[in-house]
Amino acid sequence: MENRFPLIGERFPEMKVKTTHGVKNIPGDYKGKWFVLFSHPADYTPVCTTEFVSFAKHAEEFKKLNCELIGLSIDQVFSHIKWVEWIKEKLNVEIPFPIIADDMGEVEKSLGMIHPGKGTNTVRAVFVVDADGVVRIILYYPQEIGRSIPEVLRAVKAMQTSDANKVACPANWPNNELIGDKVIVPPPQDEKTAAQRKGIQDSYDWWFVYKKL
Repeated sequence: MENRFPLIGERFPEMKVKTTHGVKNIPGDYKGKWFVLFSHPADYTPVCTTEFVSFAKHAEEFKKLNCELIGLSIDQVFSHIKWVEWIKEKLNVEIPFPIIADDMGEVEKSLGMIHPGKGTNTVRAVFVVDADGVVRIILYYPQEIGRSIPEVLRAVKAMQTSDANKVACPANWPNNELIGDKVIVPPPQDEKTAAQRKGIQDSYDWWFVYKKL
């Protein structure tokens, strides 16, 4: 398989995978739903454990957005199952989402997840895929840095808000330092529209107009 990941705006590649919840066809089994597929370097590692606990604690919030979670690493399915049991027993946290067992590394290779210079270990990749199976957001972190799961959740909310309202979301939305929870109106496409926007109340200029949803 080609060692590259699908680009934003491309369809997520079809794949049949073995998971802790049985065999899954991705994205086919998630038709009509958004999903977040995230890779981790290995089971039974501290940073990955903290990430899985955080994803589990935010799982219901993702579900409210019609968004499912899917974990992935090169470990075999029995390792995933034992790790999930360990997290339940030792940390009292239930992992409600499936974890792909990519022990042959084929999924990681097809998505460009293999970490250069670190053997078969994967980077901490996140693919946010919409209800039509199209990749909308990609996040990559090195092994040493755990991800912010609230940021992944925020990104899904922002993308869905942008789609539904044909707007853009500012930095740190909905807590932006300039405009709070307001969203940004797309820039004008002609001089007439630009002139109409000059001096309107909710703006910094004709190219920076915002509004409350």
